[in-house]
Amino acid sequence: MIQKLREQFNQEFSEDKYKELLRDIASDFGYAPTFRIAETPFFIPKTLEKQIFEACSQVIDFIKRPDFKQLTQRSIELNTAVPNEDAHTQFLAIDFGVCEENGAIVPKLIEVQGFPSIFNFQLNLFQKFRKLYPFLAQLSPYPNGIDEEQYLSLLKQVIFGGWTQEEVVLLEIEPEKQNTKIDFYYANRDLGIPVICVTEVIKEGRQLFYTKASGEKIRIRRIYNRVIFDELNLRKDLKLTFSFEEDLDVEWAGHPNWYTRISKFILPYLKGPYFIETQLLSDLEVIPEDLENYVLKPLFSFSGSGVIFHVKKEDIESVKERDLYILQKKVHYLPVVQSPDGGVKVEVRILCLWPEKDESPTLVGNLVRLSRGEMIGVKFNKDKDWVGGSIGLFEK
Repeated sequence: MIQKLREQFNQEFSEDKYKELLRDIASDFGYAPTFRIAETPFFIPKTLEKQIFEACSQVIDFIKRPDFKQLTQRSIELNTAVPNEDAHTQFLAIDFGVCEENGAIVPKLIEVQGFPSIFNFQLNLFQKFRKLYPFLAQLSPYPNGIDEEQYLSLLKQVIFGGWTQEEVVLLEIEPEKQNTKIDFYYANRDLGIPVICVTEVIKEGRQLFYTKASGEKIRIRRIYNRVIFDELNLRKDLKLTFSFEEDLDVEWAGHPNWYTRISKFILPYLKGPYFIETQLLSDLEVIPEDLENYVLKPLFSFSGSGVIFHVKKEDIESVKERDLYILQKKVHYLPVVQSPDGGVKVEVRILCLWPEKDESPTLVGNLVRLSRGEMIGVKFNKDKDWVGGSIGLFEK
């Protein structure tokens, strides 16, 4: 969207450079990510940056409301409740579509999650882009003057919480099989954090342990949680020695309840120019006649599963658990990224970290997803180029 930078990037771009980007990433661990990495960063102009940060501030103000836990308690009742919830989330991911409304470009909130994202991969992705395109050094993926050192320092503060590296684990379901495992590799390398599967956790009383490669048993003091309960609940084959619902003597870097509280569940509460008209299906009195202008979404699905883009009346009528679905007005993504052969749509996810003692979260980074399909997501962008995961760059 910053025309001068877009023109310079497109002039310097080549398929060979793109292949070199992918080779450079794959060379770090002998592994190429399973998700597609886009050919280009997204250049974010000051006007859009200001709008996005203003919208983030409004989302954060809502999450900081004194009655926020009361408002979202129903979301916990509908899902798995984990004991020892802390005062606030430590991670926040706020997703915006770059849209057109009344002839103007405007960011629209698509989703918000109280859950970690690929913090470590994004740090390294920018370094890879900058190596191939040196002029990108004049830009930054970090908002509000934050630099790489501050980014890493705050990330370590949130993840480790004062414990040593070996006392904190990144916990996931079969991490080697996850689509985001490239982020786990970088987290292990850059932070020194062990990455373990839920089945490797040993429970003794209220305490949890894991075994190092040397055979030494180490107590887990804090969990950097990457487990999604949607997946865990489907994996009846997994043998765990503990339950997330137990009162365990362990700290959480990303308490699981915040994934439930800060989710699509809060979208109906958010009103204003940056928010999309959203209604809980259980509150819907009359089914709109113009359903072609709506999307039907389950509240707690992950990675776009269960979304119905072309909604029919019978889709709404067939929903039995109506307090688990929202009906959301469609927005019009504007293809603002100019590729060599047409425009590309964009979503920007702002990444925030919120140390336990801080009054508010800090906006620290971002990730971007580019799309030519009907929706943002892998299944809508198969066999297309200039799509996939990338990073947004701000003017310094």
